[in-house]
Amino acid sequence: MKRVLDGHVAARTPIWMMRQAGRYLPEYRAVREKAGDFLTLCYTPNHAVEVTLQPIRRFGFDAAILFSDILVVPHALGVDLSFEAGEGPRLSRTTNHTELNALRDDLDPSRIERVLEAVGRIREELPRETTLLGFCGAPWTVATYMVAGRGTPDQGPARLASLTDPAFFEALIDRLVETSARYLIGQLKAGADAVQIFDSWAGVLDPESFRRWSIEPIRRIVALVRAQVPDARIIAFPKGATLAGLTELVLATGVNAVGLDWTVERRQTRLAVGGRVALQGNLDPLVLIAGGTALDAAVDALVEDFHGAAHIFNLGHGIRPETPIAHVERMIARLRG
Repeated sequence: MKRVLDGHVAARTPIWMMRQAGRYLPEYRAVREKAGDFLTLCYTPNHAVEVTLQPIRRFGFDAAILFSDILVVPHALGVDLSFEAGEGPRLSRTTNHTELNALRDDLDPSRIERVLEAVGRIREELPRETTLLGFCGAPWTVATYMVAGRGTPDQGPARLASLTDPAFFEALIDRLVETSARYLIGQLKAGADAVQIFDSWAGVLDPESFRRWSIEPIRRIVALVRAQVPDARIIAFPKGATLAGLTELVLATGVNAVGLDWTVERRQTRLAVGGRVALQGNLDPLVLIAGGTALDAAVDALVEDFHGAAHIFNLGHGIRPETPIAHVERMIARLRG
């Protein structure tokens, strides 16, 4: 997979899945129950190493992605964070300069060092040929949770804050750019072969806001990371971005690869940016749940559309908990058969 990120076309398309270490696996659920709560799972190196390796042992994916969460960064800045069963994350809100200034300027090492320990141990235990991915949330996406204190359908609280108090919102984004870059540098130095920046809520932004709050912060993170790790391989995943937005992001940021959600028109995207970056994606997670001939047809179409391109096979978003393991096995067999 590292060669694909460097722009080479692979004889065998590498495979991994977003959220591949997760609730669809019984072995993950067993460790999650043992940990007791989600943050303990993230911050206990033994647990994080184990659940990261589980899908590699079971499926032989070409990449492992660190088991953690994008909200580790605000948590390490001093935001109160918990995860409610069935309701997602809950955070203490950051809505103005006073609340932002009450946070740390840098990440709490007592939390981050445990994550970096897990990265190093995972790299030691992985097969040499298996790529290890680190990650962070993009500043825009992380900011949406910090402002609202939870996920919201259209990220209205953050969008409104960016309009009514742009000075505060820019300061929040600046803090996240700087700390996220340092976090990624730490992961790369600990043993990650590449990192992915998840902008899960990029699709709610209008074109100008997408440039200001998604593209520009990612560009700055890439520059900061490469100032310390010049050969860093970086993937951006701006979920919901238009073809114009994807193209602009690729040209502006210098990332090695761009992740595509399932709504992207593959052939047009390949023509627009496939000669500049590797393409990652983009099977609909619901197709993987459906299985059968629908899955076979979707896999075949995806392979055909990306034939001859630098391509990493992945889903268009994270695998869902209800996905049958047999369907994952069928997908892999179809790809590798």
